[in-house]
Amino acid sequence: MKQGIHPDYHEVVFLDSATGYKFLSGSTKTSSETIEWEDGKTYPLIRVEISCDSHPFYTGKQKFTQADGRVDRFNKKYGFTK
Repeated sequence: MKQGIHPDYHEVVFLDSATGYKFLSGSTKTSSETIEWEDGKTYPLIRVEISCDSHPFYTGKQKFTQADGRVDRFNKKYGFTK
C-alpha cells in the first residue's frame, strides 16, 4: 500500500436519530460531536437517519398504507364493496 494516500481509519459511534440506537464501528468519517461510550472512552458521534434498528427491511414492519389508501379511495369513488 502507498503511504499517505489513504484516509485515517478510526472507531466512531453511529446514532440512529429515529430510534436512539447506538453502535460502535470503524469508519473514515469524523465529527466534531463526541460521546462517551460504555467502555468509558470518548468517540466521535455520527448521526444517521436510518440503521438496522429502524429500517423496514430489517425490522419486518414494512408499510403498505399508501397502496391500501389508493384502493379504498377507488372503491369509495366507484361504489365497490368487498
